[in-house]
Amino acid sequence: MPDVIKKKWRRTTLIYWALLLYVLAALLWWLISLQQQNRQITQEKIESLEWRSTTLSPQTRSAMRQEIENVFERNQNKYISEGITFLLVIMIGAVFIYRAVGRQFKMQLQQQHFMMAVTHELKTPIAVAKLNLETLQKYQLEPDKQQKLIRTTLDETARLDFLTNNILVSAQLDNKGFVSSKEELDFSSLLQACIAAIQKRFPDRIIETSIEEEIDLRGDALLLQILINNLLENAIKYAPGSSPIKTVLDRNEKEIVLTVADQGPGIPDSEKGKVFDRFYRIGNEQMRTTKGTGLGLYLCQRIAKDHGGRIEIKDNHPSGSVFNVIFAA
Repeated sequence: MPDVIKKKWRRTTLIYWALLLYVLAALLWWLISLQQQNRQITQEKIESLEWRSTTLSPQTRSAMRQEIENVFERNQNKYISEGITFLLVIMIGAVFIYRAVGRQFKMQLQQQHFMMAVTHELKTPIAVAKLNLETLQKYQLEPDKQQKLIRTTLDETARLDFLTNNILVSAQLDNKGFVSSKEELDFSSLLQACIAAIQKRFPDRIIETSIEEEIDLRGDALLLQILINNLLENAIKYAPGSSPIKTVLDRNEKEIVLTVADQGPGIPDSEKGKVFDRFYRIGNEQMRTTKGTGLGLYLCQRIAKDHGGRIEIKDNHPSGSVFNVIFAA
């Protein structure tokens, strides 16, 4: 499917440049034609003046010839200035249209990648849960094996719930259909609950925490939970399995700061602003092996702004990324 979009983009680009060259050629032809017409009219006026030279005094003839030449110069300057103005308008419009169409094709390509990623992300937990339930139904397993299958099924349904929440909330935020119910909540307890849930899903991952107690924040519990889960999932997804994920929550006189740091490959400076775009993912889509839909960080930024905050990315040392979500205290 992406190849089809790329072919359409190449065809559209070819047609665009052909039309632009035609318009520029037409403008040039129009300018040359007007200049020739102006020169021809001026020549005819001068010839007419020469025919009447016997009836005119030298001073009058000279003044009339000077006026004809002045009209020629004014018309010439007018045509040139109009041509330059039209050229500027055409070029500005051409650049605007090219960028707008390019963004549209880029968005369409990202949406196609998103649909393929979502299809895979949805099918995997559904297939695992279905297989586990069919196994439980078909065989009489030992209690510990039953509990293992049930735990795996619950983990996959939690993953499915996480994904569907991301998609639904993203669509509702874009269409301004999400009704946020902000209230005073214990942000410290919410963060601890999210970390505990993530720890159950990824028991082998090390999550180091430093959470200041009883930090209150006015916000929507569901949105803040989605923000925290996306930051933690993102860190777990890209960081090596043996490296710890560090989560810090503290407060000063003016700000509440949530920090999630990983020791993954990090984010290049040129990509730091792009990763918050909807559907955007770093790297080549065909060569990428990491799962994802490109909605996580986009949602984090939207949710942070919805709560009057902001999100920053810094480099971790020796490697990795540090995400800081900053709210007003």
